[in-house]
Amino acid sequence: QVQLVESGGGVVQPGDSLRLSCATSGRSFGRSVMAWFRQAPGKEREFVAGVYWSAGSTSYADSVKGRFTIGRDSGKNTIYLQMNSLNPADTAVYYCAASTSSTIPTSTLSYTSWGQGTQVTVSS
Repeated sequence: QVQLVESGGGVVQPGDSLRLSCATSGRSFGRSVMAWFRQAPGKEREFVAGVYWSAGSTSYADSVKGRFTIGRDSGKNTIYLQMNSLNPADTAVYYCAASTSSTIPTSTLSYTSWGQGTQVTVSS
């Protein structure tokens, strides 16, 4: 089992930046892929970005390409989500998730461990 703890959420204005972190602990082979999902009120949880831990390859949702960057720090067992040019449509609870997949899946069903979530609110 992999334990995940997110941090870094907050309230920002449109155009601002924010960096989320997800600290991982537990069985390292349970996190071959790490990803960020988000869920806005009344909407389904959606894939935002993912990273294949060993190779560092990444994948992004079209809605965040060019604005968000996912990264990992193997020494700290932590992943990050750098979010730039935020807009109100990015408002959601952001979740960190871990998968044992050999690719970067975008379905929530492929992820076996989840963090508690951190709120990001973009408002003027």
